[in-house]
Amino acid sequence: MAINYWLIKSEPSDYSFEDLKGEDDSIAEWDGVRNYQARNLLRDEIKSGDRVIYYHSNSKPSGAVGTAFVVKNGYPDHTAWDPKSDHPDPRSTEENPIWYMVDIKADLTFGRVVSLKEIKSTPELSEMVLVKNSRLSVQPVTQSEFNLIVAMGMD
Repeated sequence: MAINYWLIKSEPSDYSFEDLKGEDDSIAEWDGVRNYQARNLLRDEIKSGDRVIYYHSNSKPSGAVGTAFVVKNGYPDHTAWDPKSDHPDPRSTEENPIWYMVDIKADLTFGRVVSLKEIKSTPELSEMVLVKNSRLSVQPVTQSEFNLIVAMGMD
């Protein structure tokens, strides 16, 4: 089965890469996504074994900070039907889930942040979804984009 590559965004004040790493090698649910395009990727496309660039958004600077592995395929996001969660959606139920999540595990911590400015100024990355639609919280990347960002982060 082919490995696919993704970029997921989180505001570090909500859930940082350090939070993910602090899970003592445990697995974290990537929940709370409330965008239909991103939901479709989580539900239908992202699979166990896929690789992820972890990106801090709304930070100074915003940028890629590490990588993770997907360890569980998409499944219903139970936080949607929990009224006490940070992102409930009463339209979503156990019988008819609307939102999905995957489980991820931290892998590689970059030596430095690969900033959005740097990504946008790198010609080999000019076709990235991040460059063209930076608002999407879950997005595909190519293997070459993934490899280049990892190399940049390890400089």
